[in-house]
Order: sequence, then C-alpha cells, then structure tokens
Amino acid sequence: MNVKLLFLLTFLLLGFNFLEAQDQYFKKRKEMVNTQLQDRGIRNPATLYAMLNVPRHQFVPQELVEHAYSDGPLPIGYGQTISQPYIVAFMTETLNLRSSDRVLEIGTGSGYQAAVLGKIVDSVYSIEIVEELALASKNRLEKLGFDNVMVKWGDGYHGWPQKAPFDAIMVTAGADSVPQPLLDQLKIGGRMIIPVRTKEHITQLVKVTKKKDKIVTRKLIPVRFVPFTRNN
Repeated sequence: MNVKLLFLLTFLLLGFNFLEAQDQYFKKRKEMVNTQLQDRGIRNPATLYAMLNVPRHQFVPQELVEHAYSDGPLPIGYGQTISQPYIVAFMTETLNLRSSDRVLEIGTGSGYQAAVLGKIVDSVYSIEIVEELALASKNRLEKLGFDNVMVKWGDGYHGWPQKAPFDAIMVTAGADSVPQPLLDQLKIGGRMIIPVRTKEHITQLVKVTKKKDKIVTRKLIPVRFVPFTRNN
C-alpha cells in the first residue's frame, strides 16, 4: 500500500477514535449514517460528512435527547418538528451543493438542517416564522460555532431579497405551490427543493431547476411536512 495512503487511513482512524472517545453520541451518528442513510442510497460524500459531524442531539428538546438519532421526526414545540435524518440527507444531497454556494432555507425550526447545510456550503440564510424558534435556533447555532449560518424571524414566502440571488433554496414546510418570490431569488442554474401538496392532498418533494428560459420541475418522493404558514 502507498505510504501516504496508509498514513492518511491511520490518521482518519485515530481521528474517529478520538472523536468517539470525546463525544458519546459519535457512535450513534455513525450508526445513523450507516443504517439510515448509506443503506438507503445516500452517497454524496459532503452530505454524509455533514450528517456524521453535526450533533443532532443538540437540536432536540432535552427530554428527547435519547431519541435524537432514531429513524423518524421529533417534535420541537410550537407544532413544528425536526425532520427524519434520511429526509434531511435526501434533500441536502438532491441540491447538488458546492462549497462556494449561497443557500436560502425556509423553515429554520431547531436549526439542524441549517447546520447540515452550513457544514457543506459557504453561507446559509435561514428564515423562521415562529419567533421563539428563530431566536432559539440563532442562539444554538452561534453557540455551536456555525458562524456561516444567519437566522432571522419572518415570513419565508418572501424569501430574503437583500441576500439574493441564491445558488440553492430549501423549503422545509409543505406548500400549496412554489412561491414566486423564491423563484425570483434563485440564480439561473439554481436548484430548489420544496414539499408541494398535490390536488390529491399528497405532499410530494419537488426539485425545481431554474434554466435561462424555463423552470424545470421534477417530482421525487412522497413526504410528510408541517404546513407552510404565513404571517397574516
């Protein structure tokens, strides 16, 4: 075996052993990545790295910490949830993110999805309509060192025009249609992933790609999300 490759593998192994010793939840994250993500087809290295290294247990209510790495969504208060790890990874991978990307997220929730994005891209701008959640997630992300994630309280329908255009947009609430302001703030060549309710009352995850002369949409998988809410 190449000496440099052997050294790198040894370094990585020692690094993972150190992390596991320092973080009692690291083993649970490894198991989550292996069984919930890779075994279901998640392959993007950046997505897997982010899911392995973002401490999900820091983003759930204290009384639910023991369930932080379970295969399902969890309530975070105010009628909102933190999404199932697989859905977080699937949506992240589907956006085909680059390290230089500027990303808009609609629906901060606990801040977990924003943190995953923040491990991959240059900057994340996240909007949360519930004031208490916006403040809590902002403080949480700052405390955990995610200085490239900006959170504000507001109506996500209007996006964040002052920070546009965006390379990618992620919406984490079920909408009746794709908001026009979000399309307007997407770069040419940009991608959006959004849950959209159909006439049959089924919510489908939809990928939207903004071409120079048209908008291309593709239905992906059926999902369950809390409704996209607006300020009256």
